[in-house]
Amino acid sequence: MEKTLELICEALSNKKGVLIKVLDVKDLTSIADYFIISSVMNKKQAQASADEVEEKLEEAGIKAIRKEGYQEGNWILMDFGDVIVHIFTDEERQHYDFDSLWKDAPSEDYSQNKNDK
Repeated sequence: MEKTLELICEALSNKKGVLIKVLDVKDLTSIADYFIISSVMNKKQAQASADEVEEKLEEAGIKAIRKEGYQEGNWILMDFGDVIVHIFTDEERQHYDFDSLWKDAPSEDYSQNKNDK
């Protein structure tokens, strides 16, 4: 599972995703073990980020069960079973405020440079 989380975070970071956060929600919901949240500047960046996540996970033999919101691009949800990825434009992330909604979940901010943690 750690490798999957790392692949997703790296893919998001590669496409300039910011404020990438891994939430451990397994004790709070039955729909997934982890949520990964990322912010992007615009719709095109959101779509590019989703494409990168999908490509990197497919290379590792992991396929998305479902992907929603891709055309609109303001909030793209990618369901990989135990991990659900949420790619938000800044405005949508503020509007839906997932960070507060899931504040009880243990979380870790992703940093590409492990020394930054």
